[in-house]
Amino acid sequence: MSDKPDRAAILRTLAMPKDTNVAGDIFGGWVLSQMDIAGGVLAAERAGGRVATVAINAMTFISPVQVGDVLSIYGEVARVGNTSMSIALEAWSERDRGRSAHKVTEGVFVFVALDEGGKPVQIPDKT
Repeated sequence: MSDKPDRAAILRTLAMPKDTNVAGDIFGGWVLSQMDIAGGVLAAERAGGRVATVAINAMTFISPVQVGDVLSIYGEVARVGNTSMSIALEAWSERDRGRSAHKVTEGVFVFVALDEGGKPVQIPDKT
């Protein structure tokens, strides 16, 4: 069992048969989507409002996710600029009712803070 991050998961979900490719593994795009959701939650909390994904940097797939795995996404705010921020994310799969855990992917997602009209807005200082 690999060492999972020592912080709470932002998102946990179950990999289902409908999300598989022809080889029976979970689509990488499904995993990426879950990471985007988790990153958006963290970015919105930091920005104090609406955010949008503007880039995905350095995405690396390490191992496949299987049907029945519990996918957990961990992350942290890596950098904050004027209107954008980078969120470092890791996805881990748990198998065998949590007896084994493996990092399956990692990446850096960039989000921009938006006002009600969809225009970039200054990210407030952290208080």
